[in-house]
Amino acid sequence: MAYQQPPVRQQPFFISTTSEIPGHQITGYYGLVFGATVRARGMGGDCLAGCQATCGGEVSAYTEMAIEARNQAVQRLVQDAMSRGANGVIGLKIDSDNMGGGNSAAANGIIAYGTAVTVVPK
Repeated sequence: MAYQQPPVRQQPFFISTTSEIPGHQITGYYGLVFGATVRARGMGGDCLAGCQATCGGEVSAYTEMAIEARNQAVQRLVQDAMSRGANGVIGLKIDSDNMGGGNSAAANGIIAYGTAVTVVPK
């Protein structure tokens, strides 16, 4: 019979927009961590978005891009925190900015940042 590796147990990772994790005590601080991404829609996406904007309502092409960018920025923040030995982030903030030039943005930048911490249950 071949040797089988035991399953790897995933440790929970905690994220809070406040300065604490409810039900947990902070036992270590690791400083500022962040995750960033810059996204741009292709020409086809911009054309579709322009048509949707002309007709009114939600511009789903940009909504999808914004959600994907936010998720990737948070994922990178978690990776940064874990690389420092943290199991949580407090004070999470997410910021975005249009990049490019002129009146229309060529890309959208998203940054997620907070303080990396180690927490244990109270």
